[in-house]
Amino acid sequence: MVCTDRTFVMIKPDGVQRGLIGDIVSRFERRGLKIVAMKMLVVSDSLAKKHYEEHAAKPFFPSLVSFIKSGPVVAMVVEGRNAVPIVRSMVGATSPSNSSPGTIRGDLALETGRNVIHASDSPESAKREISLYFDNSEIATYKRIDEQWLYE
Repeated sequence: MVCTDRTFVMIKPDGVQRGLIGDIVSRFERRGLKIVAMKMLVVSDSLAKKHYEEHAAKPFFPSLVSFIKSGPVVAMVVEGRNAVPIVRSMVGATSPSNSSPGTIRGDLALETGRNVIHASDSPESAKREISLYFDNSEIATYKRIDEQWLYE
């Protein structure tokens, strides 16, 4: 039986504006992860503040909120066994200069403030962030045809 761990991923406004949606989504799919929900939206002020609430007291909070609202984003729910750590390793370090080549940030970003993508850092964060952007009715349940080749 395949475990259905889920995580939240967002392609930030810089990734959308640079035309990186397809490349990023295909990396997850080629790895064997499932996209079970996806939508493009412009993040509202209230949603941005909820998303980054853990940073509310930090001096960079206003710039985080401002940037995430600056253009459309693509929000996704990604599913697969160990989804959170696998996606985080694929995304790379928060600072692109510390991200290994082959990671999304290591290949596609140069600065922390324009690091292309957000991914939940824990199962608890994933659950919270998924609930901010998606209703349960928006999350699909399906079996990939290749799951027998992906999981033991």
